[in-house]
Amino acid sequence: MQTDSGPATGTRRPGPVAALATMLGALGVVFGDIGTSPIYTIQTVFNPEDPHPVPISTENVYGVVSLIFWSVMIIVTLTYITLVMRADNHGEGGIMALITLLGTWGGRRTAMALSALGLFGAALFFGDSMITPAISVLSAVEGIKVIQPQLSSWVVPVTAVIIVLLFSVQRHGTAVVGRFFGPVMIAWFTAIGGCGVLGIADHPEILRALSPVYAVKFMAGHFHFAFFSLAAVVLSVTGAEALYADMGHFGRRAITSGWLFVVLPGCALSYLGQGALVLGDPRTASAPFFLLVPDWARIPMVLLATAATVIASQAVITGAFSVASQAAQLGYLPRLRIAHTSESTIGQIYVPWVNGLLLVSVLTLVFAFRSSAALAFAFGMAVTGTISITTLLFLYVARIKWSAPRWLVVGGGAVLLSIDLLFLAANLTKLVHGAWLPLLIAVIAFTVMTTWRRGREIVTTTRESTEGSLREFVAGLAHRAQPFTRVPGTAIFLNRGKETTPLAMRANVEHNHVLHEQVVIMAIDTLPVPRVPDAERTDVDALGYARDGIIHVTAHFGYMETPNVLAALRLLEPSQTEGEIAVDEASYFLSKLELVKGSAPTMASWRKRLFIATSYITADAAEYFGLPPDRTVIMGSRIEV
Repeated sequence: MQTDSGPATGTRRPGPVAALATMLGALGVVFGDIGTSPIYTIQTVFNPEDPHPVPISTENVYGVVSLIFWSVMIIVTLTYITLVMRADNHGEGGIMALITLLGTWGGRRTAMALSALGLFGAALFFGDSMITPAISVLSAVEGIKVIQPQLSSWVVPVTAVIIVLLFSVQRHGTAVVGRFFGPVMIAWFTAIGGCGVLGIADHPEILRALSPVYAVKFMAGHFHFAFFSLAAVVLSVTGAEALYADMGHFGRRAITSGWLFVVLPGCALSYLGQGALVLGDPRTASAPFFLLVPDWARIPMVLLATAATVIASQAVITGAFSVASQAAQLGYLPRLRIAHTSESTIGQIYVPWVNGLLLVSVLTLVFAFRSSAALAFAFGMAVTGTISITTLLFLYVARIKWSAPRWLVVGGGAVLLSIDLLFLAANLTKLVHGAWLPLLIAVIAFTVMTTWRRGREIVTTTRESTEGSLREFVAGLAHRAQPFTRVPGTAIFLNRGKETTPLAMRANVEHNHVLHEQVVIMAIDTLPVPRVPDAERTDVDALGYARDGIIHVTAHFGYMETPNVLAALRLLEPSQTEGEIAVDEASYFLSKLELVKGSAPTMASWRKRLFIATSYITADAAEYFGLPPDRTVIMGSRIEV
């Protein structure tokens, strides 16, 4: 298990300069979401329009700030930084990585149940990906109301323009602007921490809130509204999942250092400063973040906040691309068109279909909710759901993989899950106030993914019965009643596995009565690891007949990789393949399926229609596998589901 070296495969730790550069990169990508939470968390807690408002008093301010601080310490520092980030899949983190690990360890039934739960957590992340850009950019642009209240009507239009621009540049990737993200976030955390210090200097007694006693007294003494305030307090930990999900890009060490030495101090000082401000003037609770900033610096702070929230949005959009790509590789979504936007960074990808869906969804949320306060409860539901599921899956991994003592897993897990579930319960009380939104998005995404998975299983079973055994087909070629001609050239047939005959190959022999002199049947195998080294990329099988010009090649790829057929073929030696494969001159054959709704009781009728509808977003196979379009032949067939 990789613990601190990130994506590197070597054993040497990076030098101090390289480590600092990696941490700077992590600051610009990983911490945007959680780093912008101070903009809206405290104002949401004290929002007078909340159905269960928290009265502003000295005791309650201490309690709220203490509750925020210790929520961050327990959920982010303890749960994610200290514990969860130790559970990686060959250096990769995130809930999809946990799902793949569950398929490797433990009992089948338990793993399947937890994998389904993890899949729902991934579905919740898609909801988070829609809500984060909306609430983040809205909260930053709302700063103009503090500067000039007459500009309130401009908040939504300006937010919409920024979001359209943000999604419009996704196709170009973040390779060019990424180098500026780190310094911007350094400036951001320095600025919010500095403003926090100014507030603390005016009311240093706010430092009492660092004691957990005030959080406990607040919850115990005012449970009738303190419990409901948790739905807003949880906003302080939004983005915690990103720390884990992006671990493969930067490594646990860089993320841990960035959190402990930059992000946590900056956010903590901001929360304390805002609490101090509200202590001095309760009227500032409507916008404590921007009112904490000196008058002369408010316009620069609005601009800096907008930049920071754009970076936060960029991080979660990139995360959505990665999750969708991984889900497709693991068979939960159709094959998606993916563009790699960086030659040096593997994880920087662009998924056009996901980008378009997110753009429409985010704009809809902006125009429907129109303020960050209105979106806050929806945001909290997505966050608490994902955190609770991640904690549960981690506890299972700790027990099964690491053989952690049962008493420790049960005892420690009970404490952590109790906190997570308390936050989740508080957000469930906000269902009618917007918390239904991420649940609805998650249910839809979960239904689509499970339906696609089930539909694929049905199609695979039908195809296998239609295609027949590959070995029997190859063995029967020498004894066919109808003769066929071996024509010059190389034919490469893409197939789903090694057991069945490609439909295109069978059609060539049975209908066209021809077969190329050199035939390569190739299957793509996605493994439950992020990436596969070239040395382990391919397996070759002569199918029992040496020197007959027919071989089977299995190309292995990780779930973070986009399969490249030509690159895999070029790794093969002539001694493995009964002669050199003319990769650049070969003909490539694909079988294209036309799905139609059948009468067999394989799935509910509505799920069949959903499966067929989802198939329309499947990326072109030739483009996806990197095949040359002028030498690719597609042969169709119809399958009922």
